[in-house]
Amino acid sequence: MPIITTSDGAQIFYKDWGSGRPVVFSHGWPLNADAWDDQLMLLASNGFRAIAHDRRGHGRSTQTWNGNTMDQYADDLSDLLDQLGLTNAILVGHSTGGGEVTRYLGRHGTSRVSKAVLVGAVPPLMLKTENNPEGSPREVFDRIRAGLAADRSQYYRDLSGPFYGANRPGSTVSQGKRDEFWLQSMQVGMKAAYDCVKEFSETDFTEDLKRIDIPVFVGQGDDDQIVPIQAAALKAVQLLKDPTLKVYPGASHGIVGAYEAAFNADLLTFVRD
Repeated sequence: MPIITTSDGAQIFYKDWGSGRPVVFSHGWPLNADAWDDQLMLLASNGFRAIAHDRRGHGRSTQTWNGNTMDQYADDLSDLLDQLGLTNAILVGHSTGGGEVTRYLGRHGTSRVSKAVLVGAVPPLMLKTENNPEGSPREVFDRIRAGLAADRSQYYRDLSGPFYGANRPGSTVSQGKRDEFWLQSMQVGMKAAYDCVKEFSETDFTEDLKRIDIPVFVGQGDDDQIVPIQAAALKAVQLLKDPTLKVYPGASHGIVGAYEAAFNADLLTFVRD
C-alpha cells in the first residue's frame, strides 16, 4: 500500500491518482479516503493529480493510541505534502477534514498551497460557548461519545440518516450509501474515533482562519444536521481574507445526490480558475 511515515512513526495510507496540479483531500469523521472516490475520479480524469489519505486511526492508517489531536492531524498532512514533494497544491477538506486543512494552513502556512476548499467544515468552532452562541451544546457531543461507547456499530448505522439527510421526507438516499458510511466508520479505531469527537467539536479555528492568505471556497448545505451552518460556513467567511461562499439549498452534511453534482461542478471550476 502507498504510505508515508510521520515524524512520530505512524503510517498514513494515501491514494494518488492521475497527474498534474495536486489536489489533496481530507475526509470527515468517521470516514476515510474512500469517501472522496467520486471527486478523486473526477479530478484525475480532468488533468489533476488527486490525492486523499486516511487520517491516523482511520481506515488503513496506523491506529495510534496517542496523537489523535487536531495539531497532529495537521502535522500529518504536512508530512504528506512534504514527503510527496507537493507544491502549488489545492487542499480540500470536508467536516473534520476542513478543520484539518484549516489548522494545517494556520500552523504550517501556505508555501506549498495556493487554494483551499472547505465544505461542510467544522471551523470556526462547533461548540456552543458564550462567544459562540450559534454552536451546539456540549451535551450533543457527549451523546456521540456515549453512542460510541455503548454500541458503535448501531450508532454509525443511525448516524448515516441525519448525515445524508435520509431522515428527511422525500429523501432518495440509497441504503447502499448508508451501508458505505457504516462500512467506512467501522474501520476507525475506537480510541481514535472517541478522541476525535473532542477535536472536531472543541477546537477553535478562529485564529487559523485569520492567518489564511489564499483564496478559499467555502460551501455548505443549509440543511446540514451535523455541523450547523450558522456556526460554520457563515462565520468562517467573515474571518477569511479571500473567501467565496456557496450555500447549497436543502443540502445535507454528507455530499450526496444533487448536492454532490452541484459541488463537483463548483469544485472543478474552482480548481481550474
